[in-house]
Amino acid sequence: MEDDLLTDEDMKYVCGIDVSYVNDSAHCSAVTVERYSYKVIEIANLRTRTANAYIPGLFMMREARPLLTTLKQLNKKFDVLLIDGHGILHPRRCGLASYIGLILNKPTIGIGKRLLCGSVRNDQFIEVGGHVLGFKISNQKNYNKSVYVSVGNHISLSSAIRIVKELTREDHWIPEPLRIADINSKNILNFQD
Repeated sequence: MEDDLLTDEDMKYVCGIDVSYVNDSAHCSAVTVERYSYKVIEIANLRTRTANAYIPGLFMMREARPLLTTLKQLNKKFDVLLIDGHGILHPRRCGLASYIGLILNKPTIGIGKRLLCGSVRNDQFIEVGGHVLGFKISNQKNYNKSVYVSVGNHISLSSAIRIVKELTREDHWIPEPLRIADINSKNILNFQD
């Protein structure tokens, strides 16, 4: 897949989105930052009821509605969306990041915290059935944790890797917009009615 909507240089505003759950309640946060400065531009938070149970491999059934509803609350446009979930590095080659990217028609990157399929080569690229579908990024300073980057929609794997690396601070293991969204989604739990 190529950068067919924007060039890499045009991708200036990056949004990260994440959902946390408590019982049947979904707590979603979207955070847009400037790509090169990490400056937070906008935050949208949402708490809603969970419509579907978690089914391994069908994460999109559980998370799509909270994600899309939260993204609609954003007033400013973003150029790239980072999703806590896989893109084409998925057993069906259409994980949550691909599904949301197709609906929004936006460049979307999947950031998985565990590998669902494929094998990591020595050069950190991930192959499934002889095809390169992702890339493993490890942070040696943070307990050797890793993320698995894959194309969601309208972006090349090389641009996805570059953006994720640029947005990951040296002392963390996930990109800054997703890290803030993760913290915010968990903080929503403290503001129950």
